[in-house]
Amino acid sequence: QVQLVESGGGLVQPGGSLRLSCEASGFTFSWFTMTWVRQAPGKELEWVSTINNGGITKTYTDSVKGRFTISRDNAKKTLFLQMNSLKVEDTAVYYCAKGCTVVGGTLRMCTDRGQGTQVTVSS
Repeated sequence: QVQLVESGGGLVQPGGSLRLSCEASGFTFSWFTMTWVRQAPGKELEWVSTINNGGITKTYTDSVKGRFTISRDNAKKTLFLQMNSLKVEDTAVYYCAKGCTVVGGTLRMCTDRGQGTQVTVSS
């Protein structure tokens, strides 16, 4: 079955950087568009970024444009999210997801999601 395992979260000061990874298994990774979503305390799940199966087309929610970079290594079945210039408002659990529907920047649903990795931005 589909397995998505995130890693790389942690505690970082504002302005700092983190690189999240997601190891995929149970499906043909290179066939699928992949997405990062996040959930802040007390808030709904939010779309962050999507990359197509070839790694060429990348989209971002406005609040992370210019600071976050999504990428993938199809040979290693791994998805990445490089996060720079982190802000307190980026604090959330970050999930790697497959089969997501995003309409007008709003996340509708994902068919599969990992367990998540906590990112805390605080001084």
